[in-house]
Amino acid sequence: MDGTTVAVVVAGYLIGSVDFGVVVPRLLGIDIYSKGSGNPGASNVLRSIGRGTAAIVVLGDLGKAVGAAALGDLVAGEAAGFAAGAAAVLGHCFPVWHSLRGGKGVATAAGMTLWLEPFLGLAMLVTWSVLVAATKRASVASLLVVVGYLPALVAFGHRGWSLVWAAAMAGLVTIRHFGNIKRLAGGVEHTVETDSP
Repeated sequence: MDGTTVAVVVAGYLIGSVDFGVVVPRLLGIDIYSKGSGNPGASNVLRSIGRGTAAIVVLGDLGKAVGAAALGDLVAGEAAGFAAGAAAVLGHCFPVWHSLRGGKGVATAAGMTLWLEPFLGLAMLVTWSVLVAATKRASVASLLVVVGYLPALVAFGHRGWSLVWAAAMAGLVTIRHFGNIKRLAGGVEHTVETDSP
């Protein structure tokens, strides 16, 4: 990577580290780490605080990733856009501003895609919403969307380093759902309407 790409990747990570799942509840006087599953993501905010607050969190997480991917893309090209977007997902999962205690990166991943491949980004959001409505489990929706992410990018014509960065991002989101996968296998995964066990 050249110096410009390194700079946008670092910027993407710092932008992604602004965790709206922590910031928005904190503005309401709530420590999200002490609520529900303790995960500072939109799903836990939804279960613990409500739909309005969760919607604000989702918009914030989408927006920061759109910004990071746009920065990389406009400054150094598509592959750098994917790199900066993936860095934003990494920042969301391990935020330097919040003691590395972050969320799982799903909305942030969708946000980077909204800039880099808008139709696919919208399709991800719609598919995720439909799957949540059908299964009542955000983790199921998230994992199914992630499984289809790379094949979809290939179908849209993306190649090379763009796919490498996208694969790294998809792998990170999957790893962040390891606990959910274990609960799904054990039949004890929580729904969007209840706190986690």
